[in-house]
Amino acid sequence: MPKLRRSPLSGFTRAPLALSISALLAMQSPMVFAQDEAEAAEARKAKELEELVVTATRRSKSVQEVPLNISAIDGENLREQGVGSLSELGRVVPGLFVLDQGGRSSNQIIVRGLNADPVAASEALGNGSGGTVATYIGEIPLYVDLRMEDLERVEVLLGPQGTLYGAGTLGGAVRYIPRRPEFGASTLEVRGSAYGLSHSDGIGGKLGTTLNLPFNDVLAFRGSLDYLDDPGFIDYNSLVPEPGVSNPNVAGDLTRRKDADDAQIQSARLAFRLKPNDIIDANLTYYFQDQQNGARTINHEVAAGTGRYESAHRYLEPNDRENQLTALEISADLGFAELTSATGYSKYDEVGQRDQTDLLITLEYSYEAFPSFSAFTREEQEDTIFNQELRLVSQGDGPFSWIGGLFYNRLESDASSKEFTPGYSEYLGGGRPDNLEYFSTNSTDLTERAVYGEFAYQFTDQWQVTLGARYYDYELETADAVDFPLFRSVFDGAPPDSILLEPELGGQEDDGTLFKFNTSYQFNDDVMGYFTVSEGYRIGNSNGVAPCPDPLPPNQIACGLPDELQFFPDSTTNYEVGIKSRLLDRRLTLNAALFRVNWDDPQLAGTTDNAALPITLNGEGAKSQGLEVSFNALLTDYWSLRGSYAYTNAQLTEDAPALLNTIIPPGFSPRIDVDGRAGDRLPGSPKHQANLFASHLTELSDGKYLTFNYGISAIGDVFTRTGNRADGEELPGFAVHNASLVLDGINWSVTLYAENLLDKFARTGARSSRPYAQTVSDENGDPVVVRRYYHDVLRPREIGVNFVYYFDL
Repeated sequence: MPKLRRSPLSGFTRAPLALSISALLAMQSPMVFAQDEAEAAEARKAKELEELVVTATRRSKSVQEVPLNISAIDGENLREQGVGSLSELGRVVPGLFVLDQGGRSSNQIIVRGLNADPVAASEALGNGSGGTVATYIGEIPLYVDLRMEDLERVEVLLGPQGTLYGAGTLGGAVRYIPRRPEFGASTLEVRGSAYGLSHSDGIGGKLGTTLNLPFNDVLAFRGSLDYLDDPGFIDYNSLVPEPGVSNPNVAGDLTRRKDADDAQIQSARLAFRLKPNDIIDANLTYYFQDQQNGARTINHEVAAGTGRYESAHRYLEPNDRENQLTALEISADLGFAELTSATGYSKYDEVGQRDQTDLLITLEYSYEAFPSFSAFTREEQEDTIFNQELRLVSQGDGPFSWIGGLFYNRLESDASSKEFTPGYSEYLGGGRPDNLEYFSTNSTDLTERAVYGEFAYQFTDQWQVTLGARYYDYELETADAVDFPLFRSVFDGAPPDSILLEPELGGQEDDGTLFKFNTSYQFNDDVMGYFTVSEGYRIGNSNGVAPCPDPLPPNQIACGLPDELQFFPDSTTNYEVGIKSRLLDRRLTLNAALFRVNWDDPQLAGTTDNAALPITLNGEGAKSQGLEVSFNALLTDYWSLRGSYAYTNAQLTEDAPALLNTIIPPGFSPRIDVDGRAGDRLPGSPKHQANLFASHLTELSDGKYLTFNYGISAIGDVFTRTGNRADGEELPGFAVHNASLVLDGINWSVTLYAENLLDKFARTGARSSRPYAQTVSDENGDPVVVRRYYHDVLRPREIGVNFVYYFDL
C-alpha cells in the first residue's frame, strides 16, 4: 500500500499523449485501495520529524549523519512547496540559485555565487547548466531541466564532489533520484490540474499517470507519462507579417501574438527492474523529455516603451529541445564491497529561432538603411553522450572504509547557425534569393577519463577522517567554420546558392589531480561538527568561432583572434566548517555552514573584437564566502515550520583587464574596454536568499485531512555585470508568496493553490545594457528603434486546482 502523495502543481493538453494515457487506463481495473481508516488516520497525522535517507556519499545515511553540506527534498515536500523545475528548486535550497530566464532560455545554475558572466539571456541554448554544477539522473550525469514527477527525492550537494562522483564538479551536484519499480503491489496513480495565469488569456493544465507493475518476485515495471500545456503570458506585439516587405518600424505593418511564450512539455520514463536474488539489482530505464517554447519571457519596457508583459521583437522565437537517455544501472553485493556499474547513452536535439535584427544593426554595417530590414537566426544542435562509471563501495563494520571508481565520458556535438536577412539581397541589387547572410558550423569531440576514491578511518566512535583524490584527463577536438554567403553572392559574384565552409581544426588536452580532506566529530547523538577542504575543476573548450584571416577583409567578418578561439580549465578550492543538530527532543533540526571558495582562472563571458560573437575567456581570480543555515521544526502535532537562509559574498580577488566593454551613445562603436577590479562583486546571484514554509494539518471525519501550506521565498538584489561596471544594473530583490489548501482522502487528494500569490512583478535578467537602447534612422530618415536591450521577467500569479487518485490493481 503506497503512502498517499500530493500531486504536483501544474497541468495538461497534448492529444497523442492523452490517447496513450487513455489506452493505459483502459487496460487497468480501477479498484480503489481498501486501506483501513484508522491506519490511514495514523499515517496522515503530523508526526515527529522524519530523517530523510540519502545516498550522496554512496552509502545510505540520514541527512543528519552525512558530514557534508547537503540538502534533500523528498517527493512529497517537492509538491507541498510547489517545486516542479530547477528554478523553483533554487528558491528553497540555501546556496543554490538558478538564474530564471523562462523556459525559452537556458537557466544557469549558480552555486555559492560562482558566476562571473553578465546576466544575459542566452543566444543559442545548448545542453548545459553553466558548468559549475553536475546534474545526475539516478547514477548518470546529464543536464536536463527535468520536470519533477515521480521522484523519490532531489539531493543538492554544495562544494566540489569529484572524489565521490564520476563527473567533475566545480561547485556542487544536483541529483534527481527517481522512484524505482516496486515488487510489493500493482498500483496506478492518475494526476492532473488546471490553472490560469494573470496577464494571460489562456488556461493551462497537466495530466499524468504512473503505473507500477510487478510481473513476479524478480521483475517489475514502472512507467510515467506526463504532459504540460502552459498558456504563456508575454505578448509579441511587433511581429513582421511579411519579412523583407513589411516595415518593422511602422505599427500598421505589424501583427500581434497574444501569450506568445506558451510551452508544451512531454515527458516519459519507462523502467524495468530485475532482482533475481539478494546479490544482483539491475535497473534499465528510458527517459524522454520534449520541451517546446513559443517565445522568450521578456519585455522591452525600457528600450521600446512596451508594457510589463510585452516584447517588441519582430519575430517569434520558438525553440524545441528534446532529451533522451537510456540508462543501465547494476549493483552487485560482493560481500566485502558493493559493485555498481552505471552505463548511459543520451541524445540531445535542439532547433530554435530568434530575432537577430538588433545585433546586426549594432555592428554598424548600415543594415538599418533598408527600411524593411529585419533578420532572424535559426540554430540546430545535436549531442550524443556515452558514459560509463564503475564504482566499488566497501562494506563492513570495521573502522576503515573506502570508495573507488572509474569514469569515462564521450561527447560528440554538432551545431549550426544560419542568419537570414529577408529582402536584403534584393535591396543590394540581387544575387542571393535565400537571403542567407551568415552560416557557421561547430563540431566538438570530447573524451574524459577519471579515477577517483576516498578512504575514511573511524578513530573513535565520535571522530572520523576522510581523504579523497581524483586523477583526470581529457582530450578535445574541434572543427569550426563560418561563411557569409549573401555578401559573396552579391559583391563577389559567387553562385546564388554557394556555401563555402573551410573548417579550422583545433583542440586541447589537460590532466591533473584533485584532493579532499574531511573530518567530523559527533559531540553527542544529536550534534555533529565537520570540516572539509575540497578541490574542483571544470574543463576548457573551444569557443566555436573561426580564426580571423590575416589581414582582415574590408567587408563584414565574424571571427576570433588567436586568444579568442578557446578557453582553458578553471578550478576551485572549497573550505567549509559546519554543524548539524537535532534539538528539542528531535522536534527541531538546525544545520549551519560557513564556507570560503577560492576560484582560480575563472571562465568569463566575453565577445570577439570582430562581430561581437559571444565567447568565453579566462580571468585571474575570485572568491566567494558566506553562511548557509536551514531548519525544520515540528511546532505542535499539527503545525510544522521549515526554512533556510544563505549569505553569499562573491567578488574578484585580482584585477581583470578588459573584463567588460560598453559604448558611449550615439552609435555603437568604438567598444570601450572596462577592467574588473579586485573587490568587485560578481554578477548573477543575490547576497541574501531566504525561504520560509509553514504547514498546518487538520483532521476531519471519515479519514480525511485538510492541510494549509504557506511559503515565502525571497532574494536580494542581483548585479547584471561584475561590480556593476560597464553600465551594468542592479536588479531589485523580491519575494514570492505561495499558498495551497489540500484535502486528502484515503486514496485521493485535491489541492487549491496559488503561486506568486501577490502577483509580484520583477526583472530576473537583462540582455545587453541601457546604452544600447538607441534610435537610428533608415535611408528615408525614419526612426528605427534598436531593441537589443531587454529584461527577463518573473512568472505572474498562477491559481489552479490539481488532483491525484490512486488505484490498486
